[in-house]
Amino acid sequence: MIRPNARWALFALACSLTAKGILAQQPVPSSTQTPAATTPAQQPEAAPLQQHDEPPPPAGATHLKVTVNEVDLIFTVLDGKGRFVNGLQQQNFGLLDDGRKPERVLDFVQQTNLPLRVGVMLDTSSSIRDRFIFEQQAATDFLLQTLHPEDRAFVEGFDVQTNITQDFTNRIDMLDTGLRKLRPGGGTALFDSLYKTCRDQMLTLQQDVSVRKAIVLVSDGDDDYSRVMESEAIKMCQRAETIVYAISTDVNPSKDKGDDVLQEITDATGGQAFFPRRIDDVSIGFRAVEEELRSQYLLRYVPSDFKRDGAFRTIYLHVDNPAFTVRTKKGYFAPQDK
Repeated sequence: MIRPNARWALFALACSLTAKGILAQQPVPSSTQTPAATTPAQQPEAAPLQQHDEPPPPAGATHLKVTVNEVDLIFTVLDGKGRFVNGLQQQNFGLLDDGRKPERVLDFVQQTNLPLRVGVMLDTSSSIRDRFIFEQQAATDFLLQTLHPEDRAFVEGFDVQTNITQDFTNRIDMLDTGLRKLRPGGGTALFDSLYKTCRDQMLTLQQDVSVRKAIVLVSDGDDDYSRVMESEAIKMCQRAETIVYAISTDVNPSKDKGDDVLQEITDATGGQAFFPRRIDDVSIGFRAVEEELRSQYLLRYVPSDFKRDGAFRTIYLHVDNPAFTVRTKKGYFAPQDK
């Protein structure tokens, strides 16, 4: 009997050989996260993606949503020093969607310019009272640097309840006013707030063009009031196809449970967690998020054997250079016919 670790090693070797050989013949996409829901030994090799017959639209163009069976996969590539890697081509990547190669690739874009839909969630619980002013100013600077005319953002504070002080807009003055309205106090219902925000703000978002949905969560990661579990909050983020970036406000040199929570949420959604050493460095975390949002790749494809059953479909994205890593979501929920 082959042990699970040995089977995973064989699977990884097969993907690597595929990327070096077959991928050079036909284009493919990339990622590092392998969903735990699917046993690697049961997955076929990450064979090359089939390019769509029609020529792709120019980079940076907007795209109408022709069918809900298309998947927009946003991902980031990093080198061994954590720096963003740009300039890669489709043939540098291999992809498995629910253990199968995609039916066809519709588009591959470097440094995608898809419009942003960003939510800034600030922890306003009493535990961060002495750090709150830094959060507000850093959030304003982030929005000022990040938002382009086609982008939209909203501002929200949360303790035991959520408080959206400014809904989606591209007006920095209104977003800044919304941030200034927030006041710290109360307990912390992090999971409830993240669940509700993704459900009400992101899942219901109606757009005629493809957009990138992201939440910047500023918190120490502690939760003492939620009714929903962390796993439920993560699933709602995945249903809403929202990437979560987290900036910790806990500057304690030793990691605690809150840090682990932020890491788990961001890993599952394809984002990243930042842990500043000083509270003044919260702004560095915001700048890192802004840089990543402008250094991403977009892969649009049609999944193979797609069923509209509401089930979770895992994603495995592989880059052919072993010195690089790919950060993307672990999967997504298929739509369900009513």
